[in-house]
Amino acid sequence: MAVLLDTSALAQRDRRDALITAMRDTSGASQVTLADEPVRGRLELWPFGAAAIFRAESNGVCLTRTAKAARSASGEHIAIGVHGIGTARHRSGPATRALSAGEALLVDVSKPFDYAWSGPGAAQSFNIPVDQLGMPADLVRQASLRLTASPLYGLVSRHIADMASQAETLSASPAAHMLGSAAIELARALIVTALDASPDRRDIVEQTLITQIRAYVRQNLHDPELSPASIAIALALSPRHLYRVCAEAGMSLEQWIISTRLEHAKAELAGPGSRSIASIALRWGFRDPTHFTRRFRAAYGFLPSEWRRMVSR
Repeated sequence: MAVLLDTSALAQRDRRDALITAMRDTSGASQVTLADEPVRGRLELWPFGAAAIFRAESNGVCLTRTAKAARSASGEHIAIGVHGIGTARHRSGPATRALSAGEALLVDVSKPFDYAWSGPGAAQSFNIPVDQLGMPADLVRQASLRLTASPLYGLVSRHIADMASQAETLSASPAAHMLGSAAIELARALIVTALDASPDRRDIVEQTLITQIRAYVRQNLHDPELSPASIAIALALSPRHLYRVCAEAGMSLEQWIISTRLEHAKAELAGPGSRSIASIALRWGFRDPTHFTRRFRAAYGFLPSEWRRMVSR
């Protein structure tokens, strides 16, 4: 799935109704108001496992989630939106915020909101099912008011914008579901760190440390220096604390790093392209291609070259 609607393919008289319907169905808004200027819009959606990247580009628009619609909502997903072109206005409750390109916000579709821009504009969002996020709704709402306070705010904003800019290629990759899972874990870490002043923060952080560990590992798999020691330093944990958290989650950290690297390498070997097996091994943090081959065979029962031949038939 990619382009949901491109009004350039429609007659002008059909564009307004088509764009309103498509935006309402995909954005979580219950009302869509378009400016009187010539209607132009393009909506795109790319799946990443359980999550998805949504991008909307149009002339002036206002997306509204009414109080009535919010009361009847199941709270099926949240969206971390990153504004792309122009300046937007977001209102949730009494708070109104202006957003420039690159700025992010957290939208809970179970609450009323307005999101609007004038003239040519665009925005993208990372949409996460609530059951995949695995965090209490009230804490997510608290975090939505403090998102910019998180030290991960800029990193997550850029990550979502980068995913959207390469979404067509990335979503077609055999590793798309892993990219989605990694981005969900990064979103959890963003929410937790935005709750720095919350009285429940210590409990939340302890409960989600394993999520932060996994997110950090996935973001740094390419680094051959990635190790429990470097992870502990990056996350401000003692090595003993790090190992305790992993043990409580039933995870051997070193083995999980290796298996995750192997999963990504295996997916890349199955995809299009002419990269050598050695270059793929190095790309996923294996210093020695021979060591990679031995690990791959132990994990899957066949050599990387045999796997590549099998999937290319």
